[in-house]
Amino acid sequence: MAIFEELAGTLSGASSDQPPLLLLHGLTFDRRQWAPLLAELPGRRVLTLDLPGHGQSPSQKSYRMPVVVDLIQRAVDAAGLDAPIIVGHSIGGLIATTYAARFPARGVVNLDQPLLPGPFGRVIRDAESTLRGPGWRAVWEGLLDGMGVEALPTAAWSLVERTSRPRADLLLGYWEEILRSSDEEIEEQRRKDLTALADKQVGYRWVTARQPAPEYEQWLRGLLPDVDVIVMEGGHFPHLAYPEEVAKLL
Repeated sequence: MAIFEELAGTLSGASSDQPPLLLLHGLTFDRRQWAPLLAELPGRRVLTLDLPGHGQSPSQKSYRMPVVVDLIQRAVDAAGLDAPIIVGHSIGGLIATTYAARFPARGVVNLDQPLLPGPFGRVIRDAESTLRGPGWRAVWEGLLDGMGVEALPTAAWSLVERTSRPRADLLLGYWEEILRSSDEEIEEQRRKDLTALADKQVGYRWVTARQPAPEYEQWLRGLLPDVDVIVMEGGHFPHLAYPEEVAKLL
């Protein structure tokens, strides 16, 4: 483990003609969850980071998206990576998208993260009062129950359990955009980010656990005509359910 500016991480592999990878885990988890995928990428230059407030990275006063991506960008610079391909799982996919819109990147691989709040946003907004009280953990556990963890191989299921450290401040902090912004405001920000990616010709692959709703896919392709949409059924953790297949995408 090393500290890259303020974030804990692991830098592995050697520089080569292949672009380096930056791996960003999901909310409440940490960089250890990438172990099965890393095993499929021997020798590849890879930086795995603990997101702010996760794993061995220190807590922050704010987890707003601009704060998070700025911390990640400084870590990338400290690691000496040049325009990495950014792989993000769950909220890490949203962070990867935002990062690539603002800083040099060669591509984005988004693992099962829709970019608009949709029904999930309504669930989080309806649960805000609970999230701010002593029963906050029930909200997270209810969401986790719907992520298909039970369908994973035993070792992967155990890895999900070992790497999850939910905290109310993390849930509220990383979901602040949903709680404080309207769907229209969020859609406008996503539109700006995706337009920036299209203008910079940054490749984008979205791995989703289910066939996307036609209206959402139409919206996405309208902004990113060359987006590659890949359906990998089996729950919210494609990098754990299909590490070999995800590695091939990289």
